[in-house]
Amino acid sequence: MRKQTLMSFLFAPVAVAAMPVAAHADLASDVKAVNDGWAHITYEVQGSSTQTKALDQLAHQAAVIVARYPGRAEPLLWQGIITSEQANRANFFHKLGLATQARDLIARAYAIDPRAAQGGAALSLGVLYYKVPGSPLAWGDDDKAARLLKQALSVDPNGLDSNYFYGDYLLKQGDKAGARAYLQKALRAPHDAARPVWDAGRRREVRALLGKAA
Repeated sequence: MRKQTLMSFLFAPVAVAAMPVAAHADLASDVKAVNDGWAHITYEVQGSSTQTKALDQLAHQAAVIVARYPGRAEPLLWQGIITSEQANRANFFHKLGLATQARDLIARAYAIDPRAAQGGAALSLGVLYYKVPGSPLAWGDDDKAARLLKQALSVDPNGLDSNYFYGDYLLKQGDKAGARAYLQKALRAPHDAARPVWDAGRRREVRALLGKAA
């Protein structure tokens, strides 16, 4: 059953799809910079006020990248992810507004390319739908979440994030056995040497969630 509170918004730092031509190298580098910044703030920066200030700066950086590459899904996705992190740290009166902004940004990325960032657009949108409360408090929807999370898994069946978040979703539905299966699969995902901070941080979260699914 959905908890009727504004829950913590935890988002996957999703790998940007490899850019096959040199013309897109700057886009890949810019998006990876935001990706790495997210991981640094989430897993390495200490202190809530310091995290908040760093996140505000990263949000500005993400907005600049969106303007630099109009019509591209990956910058919009990351602007949405950063906005969702701002929602996580906001006070009660601003949480839902920021979460809604995040949903709309990620939905725009999804509309451009549902498979963007190895299924990251579908994954991040699905996470929002099961983290945010449903009616009458807000717009969360477990059925939509399930469809989007399964779509992300179809794109990245062996991914760390795709399996972690589906396991988290199943645990919140009360399916501990199913959750354990996906969380264990998440830990078997290949390590990502290009994103070591995220890789180590996410695996810590997977192990912590496995303890709750025991």
